[in-house]
Amino acid sequence: MTGPLVPFREVVLKVHSRCDLACDHCYIYEHADQSWRTRPKSISDEAISWTARRLAEHASEHALDSMSVILHGGEPLLAGPARLRRVCEELTSALDGTAELDLRIHTNGVQLSPRYLDLFAEFDVKVGISLDGDRAANDRHRLFADGRTSHPLVLRAVELLRQDRYRHLDLGLLCTIDIGNDPVAVFDALAELEPPRVDFLLPHATWDEPPLRPDGSPTAYADWLLAVFDRWTEQGQKLPVRLFSSVVSTLSGGPSLTESLGLAPTDLVVIETDGQMEQVDSLKSAYEGAAATGFDVFSHSFDDVAAHPGVRARQLGLAGVSEECRACPVVRSCGGGLYTHRYRSSNGFDNPSVYCTDLAALVRAVEERAAAFMGSPAVTEPAELVTAGQDLNRTLLAALHTRLGPRGHALWDEVWGLAAEAESTEQGACALDEVLGHPYARTWLLAAQKAPDDRDHADLAAGRLAASVAAAAIRARLELTVPVRFDNGRLFLPTLGEVRIGDPEEQGRALVRAAGEGFLVRKEGSAGATSVTDTTTDGPGWAPLRRVGSGGGPRFVLDDLDPYRACFDAPVASRLTPRQAEAWGVRLDAAWELLRERVPGQAAEAARVMVVLTPLAAGPTRAGEHGYGALGLGVDGGDEELALALLRGFRRTKLRALVGVTDLFAADGEWEHRTPWNQESVPFSQLLGETYERVGTELFRPEGLESVRKALRAIESAPELTIDGTRVLAGLQKELADCAHGTSEEGSRRILSGHQEVVAGYGGG
Repeated sequence: MTGPLVPFREVVLKVHSRCDLACDHCYIYEHADQSWRTRPKSISDEAISWTARRLAEHASEHALDSMSVILHGGEPLLAGPARLRRVCEELTSALDGTAELDLRIHTNGVQLSPRYLDLFAEFDVKVGISLDGDRAANDRHRLFADGRTSHPLVLRAVELLRQDRYRHLDLGLLCTIDIGNDPVAVFDALAELEPPRVDFLLPHATWDEPPLRPDGSPTAYADWLLAVFDRWTEQGQKLPVRLFSSVVSTLSGGPSLTESLGLAPTDLVVIETDGQMEQVDSLKSAYEGAAATGFDVFSHSFDDVAAHPGVRARQLGLAGVSEECRACPVVRSCGGGLYTHRYRSSNGFDNPSVYCTDLAALVRAVEERAAAFMGSPAVTEPAELVTAGQDLNRTLLAALHTRLGPRGHALWDEVWGLAAEAESTEQGACALDEVLGHPYARTWLLAAQKAPDDRDHADLAAGRLAASVAAAAIRARLELTVPVRFDNGRLFLPTLGEVRIGDPEEQGRALVRAAGEGFLVRKEGSAGATSVTDTTTDGPGWAPLRRVGSGGGPRFVLDDLDPYRACFDAPVASRLTPRQAEAWGVRLDAAWELLRERVPGQAAEAARVMVVLTPLAAGPTRAGEHGYGALGLGVDGGDEELALALLRGFRRTKLRALVGVTDLFAADGEWEHRTPWNQESVPFSQLLGETYERVGTELFRPEGLESVRKALRAIESAPELTIDGTRVLAGLQKELADCAHGTSEEGSRRILSGHQEVVAGYGGG
């Protein structure tokens, strides 16, 4: 087994090996491993001291910022207050100055009292309590040895934790599922207690000892949990449920939140009352000695345990699950299930979970239900994607301000105040939105994020913000005078154009102010000012952004001036002559007519969002690294090649924009997939990107639709796909299904009208 050791961040410390209840579903006393019989009842002073030493050693060696220790049993409260105090003191002292200690205790609650809770408050020990629901549900398993109920005592413990002085210690409730109980009644009973969270646990089982299924249903446990999920949703999902949150998290591209699901490597070690270091405790359900490592705290380090083959097997991610699981699209969410639940005596743990059908049904059903409230509107609504991009720009700008503002950058501070003044009016806020929504705003914002501590980068960022605020003030006709940097005698105002105010080598600051239908710009220290009376036409010292395209096609802003337009991995062209700009308009009209004829739906959507085109010096038309709504215009090919390039560029830039605002695939690792068109092995992100592009281009010029369909089937079965990724896939499948119908002329005109309104917002002529 290869790869670096995964350090332990969680330690289960058995402080007492006996219990005051006789729960018949307990994996420690009722299942295969009976090693508890030979262990000391309570942990010794020596074992406590060595455990503390190993914790500090491990945290220091791996530079861990925190470690979690869960006091466990048996029933840990049977160790008594004095012994628990000794444990807390030793662990706290050992990690002081090395790592933060997160202390927890899992108890059945029967012995819990203010005496214990005062001790836990002193050391900030969080308390989790096991409770299986209402009295009827709890009494099915959690009884004293003589058959007495434990339910009233557990409720008393929960009520103690709900007191104001102890509420901060409440970790929540753990409920073991019994499908014989009413799922809604169980959930309601737990929710009524208002715990900070609830965790539902599948009863431990293996293929040798499978879970009870009284009605023979292969999805009985999924059905039980989904009844709870629906009740949880009906009540507004106010109570956090870790199992459901974990499934939703993995379906959205995030991490698993529980060891029982997901592919995250295990980072847990168990220390028994005799100092033996073992693997995860649930393995005791598999066979005698399944959890043993042969190591102890007296002679071995945590790294020795981390290198144990059994531990390493649970750190392999996808490679650590069975072949059947690796081919399953829900594996990222279920992770093959809890390692223990895969056990079969004939072949060990190389099996799907004994709850496989339940887990698959649960994940798929949660995905279907969650899509209704988890999906980003940006996936299906082009306008929402534009808005989400603007929101992201605002977030980047705010992050930049937190870095530059406190540093006392004079220009940044001055312009930030002017931006706030502009935003205080409706016109100013709208104008600033338009300027910050320009595709190349993302370029400068990302560039500034890379080195905000560098003075030159800070100056450039402040200069661009100043130019943006000045442009917004001009657009909104605000009475603001904005200081703006200029270089090489030129000052660029985003979305408007470029003013020449000095010699080619000159640089400095100028003051910009709206005036009439244009603006005035004056170099600091100079009495004279340059007046631009019309921002849409060329004038002395003024070069506006121009619009190209006419007839039935859309009109685009031709941005051949913005200093941040060079984001296409290709050299950009210099300012075009009027004749060159006019020639581009003719070519674009011809190319767009082809798009409207062959792919009217795509043409209509592209017309709505693609508003800025930047001429390139060479090469094909291409999408930029960022900036939804912009393409680099290449010089290659005729009308059909340009139409295809525009379509390809639109598809690429849209997918990049989607990836920027929502997760389409999980971010915790990708696996290789073969593309149907060239049989190359590529990461999932590349397969999705190429397929997304090909769905569009193949509809324009059909050559390989069958390979696209194969790719869609591969994506559908890929474990990386998230909830929003699934919605994107559904959109691609619908595009293929509807390709013969296209978009109505009325719909195209409506979307095109929206495009013209956006273009009209830019100051180019």
